[in-house]
Amino acid sequence: MLWHKSWLDTRWRFLIGFALMVCSAGFVVATYLRVKELLPLLPALNTSGVLGQKIREAAELQRTYRGFVWSQWFRQTPTQTGTLFAVLLGSGGLISQGSTGKLFTLSLPVSRPGLVGARAATGLAEWFAIALVPSLLIPVLSPSIGERYAVSAALVHGSCIFVGGAVFFSLAVLLSTVLDDGWTPGLIALAVAVVGGTIELGIVGPTRFGTFSVMTGENSFRTGAVPWSGLAVNAAVSAAMLYGAGMNLARRDF
Repeated sequence: MLWHKSWLDTRWRFLIGFALMVCSAGFVVATYLRVKELLPLLPALNTSGVLGQKIREAAELQRTYRGFVWSQWFRQTPTQTGTLFAVLLGSGGLISQGSTGKLFTLSLPVSRPGLVGARAATGLAEWFAIALVPSLLIPVLSPSIGERYAVSAALVHGSCIFVGGAVFFSLAVLLSTVLDDGWTPGLIALAVAVVGGTIELGIVGPTRFGTFSVMTGENSFRTGAVPWSGLAVNAAVSAAMLYGAGMNLARRDF
């Protein structure tokens, strides 16, 4: 019953996010041939200064199909659109209902940490599908344009997206046990993501344990190594926040 209720609470967020991410992955593959045709024109552009350096770096990445997929998909869409849906899946559904629905949920014959566990497990399963399936679609679609992309690389990057996004999902779940309003937890979690991403990627630069650095899988792309330490740290942070959500709900007096 708890699983079914959690699914009903989040199904439209999941289905919309899943469809949008799948379509975005397909679009990335479909546009590669056009980008490949335009690449010879780039050396004629004025590439001086900081902006020019960024243009050159982007052009170099996209000279190979592997670099194009990473720069256009794994480094962008999942860390932006994906983070949004991870937060939406984690927001609400625990104490943000009307008084009758809230009392009914809390009166069910299950512990309050159990309520959080069922809600989190359902949301994480949905987020796992959003993070992994579109990424696996890339090696499936690549032969249609005469290219190849390794399934193993898609699995690694999809796992990085899942673990990194789970941090923001867990933050939204934790905030949903603190705040009664249905939208405020999600807005706060999104604000944290925006500020954190701006500082980490825009000012400090990619870090070993940074959530967005893990999500983009840049270390794996450039070195071929799986970022186990970053994955472990971010998974531990998510677990700690979900545990805190269960304990917080258990202590609250309604």
